[in-house]
Amino acid sequence: MNEVIIDGFSLSIAALVEVARNHVPVRLDPEAERRMRASREVVELAVRKKQIKYGITTGFGKFCNVIISEEDNALLQKNLIMSHACGQGDPFAPEIVRAMMVLRANALAVGNSGVRPLVVERILQLLNADIVPVVPEKGSLGASGDLAPLAHMALVLIGMGEAYLRGTRVAGAVALAEARLQPLTLGPKEGLALINGTQAMTAVGALAVYDALMLYRGATVASALSFQALRGITEALDSRIHEVRRQRGQIDAARDLRRLLEDSLLTTSATETRVQDAYALRCTPQVHGACLAAIQHVWEVVASELNAVTDNPLIFPHSLREGGDILSGGNFHGEPIALALDYLGIAAAELADISERRLERLVNPSLSEGLPAFLTINGGLNSGFMIVQYSAASLVSENKVLAHPASVDSIPSSANQEDHVSMGTIAARKARQIVENARRVVAMETLAACQALDLRAIQLALPTIEHSLSPYTASAYRTVRSVVKFIDRDRTMYPDFDAVVQLLSDSLLPQCSERWCWNPEPVVPLEE
Repeated sequence: MNEVIIDGFSLSIAALVEVARNHVPVRLDPEAERRMRASREVVELAVRKKQIKYGITTGFGKFCNVIISEEDNALLQKNLIMSHACGQGDPFAPEIVRAMMVLRANALAVGNSGVRPLVVERILQLLNADIVPVVPEKGSLGASGDLAPLAHMALVLIGMGEAYLRGTRVAGAVALAEARLQPLTLGPKEGLALINGTQAMTAVGALAVYDALMLYRGATVASALSFQALRGITEALDSRIHEVRRQRGQIDAARDLRRLLEDSLLTTSATETRVQDAYALRCTPQVHGACLAAIQHVWEVVASELNAVTDNPLIFPHSLREGGDILSGGNFHGEPIALALDYLGIAAAELADISERRLERLVNPSLSEGLPAFLTINGGLNSGFMIVQYSAASLVSENKVLAHPASVDSIPSSANQEDHVSMGTIAARKARQIVENARRVVAMETLAACQALDLRAIQLALPTIEHSLSPYTASAYRTVRSVVKFIDRDRTMYPDFDAVVQLLSDSLLPQCSERWCWNPEPVVPLEE
């Protein structure tokens, strides 16, 4: 991807990730400029005619009935940015702020916000110069939008606040000067348009749902490795079982797992002594499929929000005559995103939950179909993977706490003018943390499964396990073993797990040679 065009209508999650993480350049679409100029004319006409319009000629929130003179309007917009920059806590990661900037620019580019094209151009200039505002991660109620986080972002546009300039934290004015950019003087409506929207929660949510899809794929690869290490019974994956359930996610997850396990010599069939596996293996399609369905739903909600106009009031120019309609509404309310990201957190927590149960079966000699206790040679002297399961269990338990929905809470604000809020940014931050924790649990299962497979090769007197694995999982096994070798005696293991986490984060574990059953956008290259 050479560049991303900001037009207000076509931004995808994949493109957002490219700009946020890989610093792909951005450019404003000329047609978007035309739409913004048209809506800007409506705002300027309202100011000239002294019309009483919220946020344009009035104060904000509970002060909506205070009329502001034309000569005070520039100060009104500046005061709005300064007074609302009340964020708390550690800064958001730069990739999140970059995503916020892209989303805010894209929302304004739709042409219903009444800002000059210059405002969007300046945001894009900061992105292309790698100037990233310092934005505290806490302090948003998720309605009226993400006021505090977006205010911190906007501070840098007016030469205030702080920013990372190519990774170094400096004053916002210094960052602009280094990039030879002048601070903006905001006109009527422009300060409000910059901070009134859902772009913080959506930025976090978009990166989280992207990572959740990668998590599902990594967890499915891990489950296929564990399935073979535990000599899983493949009858449970038969397509007929899943078709009669009629749950699309489950059908797709079962098909993904069948593809990954195709031609394996290590899977088994039911016998008189072992008719079926425990749920952690047998019900993997049901659990992973439900999680995949949740990810699909959240993806669709977030993808819609990427191209949404979420500030207030909104400007609708007349097509055939001067002027237009300026309408006050509530598109800044984050409820759609809040509910979806709470759902995403629950789904990611479940992927980790069942992954930890497979890990337990791998390390527990009572459950592992003959593998050495804790996957170690000379147990007793060596503890092997004993505490790995402890660590995974800790992360799973933490996820259970984090998975409590944020969206069921609301605290009135602005003297009860804003009496129901979404807490969507809290939901987003929790979902992101759950996905990160889950990725680590899946990394632990992945490495434990590779260890178990090597021990299985020793048991079966095989020179190597690779030729007994399915082709797809053999490729995954080789990828893991390229960064972490077999653990023949106790050693400090956290660097090993960090290395596998990085493989999962970078989407480097091999994928099915055929496309995954659900692939909404070209999010990662698929190996052929």
